Amino acid sequence: MSPFHQILGNNLVANVTNFTVWFALTFWVYLETHSVFATGMIAGVYLVFTAAFGIWFGSIVDHNSKKLAMLGSSVVSAIFYVLALAVLLLSPPESFTNPYNAFLWIFVFLVMLGVIAGNIRSIALPTLVTVLIPEDRRDKANGLVGMVGGIGFLTTSVISGFLVAFGGMLAVMVLALLFTALAFAHLSFVKIDEGRAEPDPGTPAEPKRVDLKGTIKVIAGVPGLFALILFATLNNFLGGIFMALLDAYGLSLVSVEIWGLLFGVLSTAFIISGLIIAKTGLGKKPLRTLLLVNLITWAVCCVFTLQSSIWLLGAGMFVWMLLGPYAEAAEHTTLQKVVPPERQGRVFGFAQSVEQSASPLTAFLIGPLAEFVFIPFMTAGLGAEVIGGWFGTGPARGIALVFTLAGLFGVVITIIAFRSKYYRQLSAAYARPSEGEPEPAPAQ
Repeated sequence: MSPFHQILGNNLVANVTNFTVWFALTFWVYLETHSVFATGMIAGVYLVFTAAFGIWFGSIVDHNSKKLAMLGSSVVSAIFYVLALAVLLLSPPESFTNPYNAFLWIFVFLVMLGVIAGNIRSIALPTLVTVLIPEDRRDKANGLVGMVGGIGFLTTSVISGFLVAFGGMLAVMVLALLFTALAFAHLSFVKIDEGRAEPDPGTPAEPKRVDLKGTIKVIAGVPGLFALILFATLNNFLGGIFMALLDAYGLSLVSVEIWGLLFGVLSTAFIISGLIIAKTGLGKKPLRTLLLVNLITWAVCCVFTLQSSIWLLGAGMFVWMLLGPYAEAAEHTTLQKVVPPERQGRVFGFAQSVEQSASPLTAFLIGPLAEFVFIPFMTAGLGAEVIGGWFGTGPARGIALVFTLAGLFGVVITIIAFRSKYYRQLSAAYARPSEGEPEPAPAQ
């Protein structure tokens, strides 16, 4: 196997491990507390940590061997998982049934820090695509990255649902420690030629710090790149709703075992789209692909909770998962072309921080809003009286209304982006030849 494929496999194991912990924690807390507020707060904690650490993680990736950064990621995850396991074993069991208990939230914070440490890998991997894969094949390599993410999602959802049902968080944490150690051991033996040039003695060394000013300057130097990050940020603002409410809505329709199994079956959509991208690529206009898939997915969001049906929900989720890798691969392919390789870790980290900074706000707001506004509105309020006859009434229908409104906003935002000058500017920047690539011949 090539180093790139070995890294993909290693990241698969690490991602399955970390996201099994994340899924399981959300499932377990909801089943223990029956609190939408608590699941909303967990989503918010996760996204706050993602946003807060992204820029720093990007600097770690740029200033160090990417292999060393990924190994360090596994070590830090293991340390926090050990601490979380200690809290789980030493705390009174009744502590975890109260959504306001301190022991519950200490446990949540430690688990989340362990999961977030794995984000170093998500920043390092696209920069390794730039290093190891020729430019004309990067979109296909990014498709493989999306496929691996899909396989991980499939495995994660199935494993987490059954682990929570039959072994609780104790089984989850023990297995997380075991597979984190296995990922570390395997990666230690993978040889990666990162092409890191020896520093020129006559050139001052770049300081190993979080160079936010320099990163912003690089992004500002590419017309339309800030607009792409802003567009992803607005998408994530709406996407925070799913982080906060999707599990609660799904678990109102089916058991935790069925919900986890459903995620596993639907996650084959990630694999299908990843294989298609790896075979066909994204075409010459990846930004257009990104906006088209966003338009479709938000349109689906408008309708996939119109009725209380697990089949309708499942169909909508399948479309989301089928098109998601296209959007991610398109964004990565664009950044890999227009951003200098030595800055890509910081730009990817900056994008992760800014894009994810919107989701915590949504997650923190939407949990209380759903519980104290939308659920009463569709249970015994004006909404139940006006549209309850066809939309349905009750707590689950209050959550469903939130999804429908989010889809409408998403469609509007995507149409605005399609018509903007920034879309045209960044498309033109992507179309320009890279350094050393010949200019295209003029049309005859």
